Amino acid sequence: MPDQAAASPDPTGTADRAPVAKGPSAAEGTATGPDEPTPQEFDAFHRRLHQIRPAGLSAHTAQTEGMRRVEALSGTTVGTERLWMGQTHVAPATRSANHHHGVSETGIYVVSGHPAFVFLREEEEIRLETSPGDYIYVPPWVPHREENPDPEAEAVVVIARTTQEAIVVNLADLRWRGPAKTSDGGRTWHTD
Repeated sequence: MPDQAAASPDPTGTADRAPVAKGPSAAEGTATGPDEPTPQEFDAFHRRLHQIRPAGLSAHTAQTEGMRRVEALSGTTVGTERLWMGQTHVAPATRSANHHHGVSETGIYVVSGHPAFVFLREEEEIRLETSPGDYIYVPPWVPHREENPDPEAEAVVVIARTTQEAIVVNLADLRWRGPAKTSDGGRTWHTD
């Protein structure tokens, strides 16, 4: 029968810790204290969760003219290793500067407004018109810009990137200036 004490809530707030060493390893002094696990027993997979409320969003992140980014989850805010997540706000009747996000892949979710995402395909500007609930994928190194054609309402999107911090490289235009994938399935990049 399962131990009922193990299934009950932890009033001490230490439920995210690994079990404390028992037996010889604790007696040998390898534990950091009576309530701390040994380094061998620390399970990095079972660490605490983090909650960031709207008031906790930080504007101390890379910016592009014509838009305002705020970060929620990053290496700086919660210690992420391969994720950056935040919001972008584009004012009414505004377009951002041209930019790319380096090696980072970017996923975008449209929260409000009808922003357009613009990039070049064979020297022709392509506009992806969006509505709330739409998703946009921006591959690494692809120059693009956001536009908000609405004369009255701000456009807001949630962004997730595959790097620990926001990478933003502002550009004069939408022409490709980044590296290309190698023939090894895209695991590395090279510049021409």
